[in-house]
Amino acid sequence: MYRVPVSSSNICSIGYAPQTSMLEVEFTSGDVYQYFDVPEYLHQQFLHASSHGEFLNDYIRYNYRYQKVS
Repeated sequence: MYRVPVSSSNICSIGYAPQTSMLEVEFTSGDVYQYFDVPEYLHQQFLHASSHGEFLNDYIRYNYRYQKVS
């Protein structure tokens, strides 16, 4: 999945697959997580958030099923 680089202290890049509503987040540690059934509008808000880490914690991490992929 193609991921867009972002400016964040703990997130390197963010990707999204609209056909499956899967959000993919690469952290500066190298870990990659996939979040399932995330709406497109939330992905767009995440990309444009002033704090990507805060947005992830507030709106995505605890509200959507996820798995670590690497």
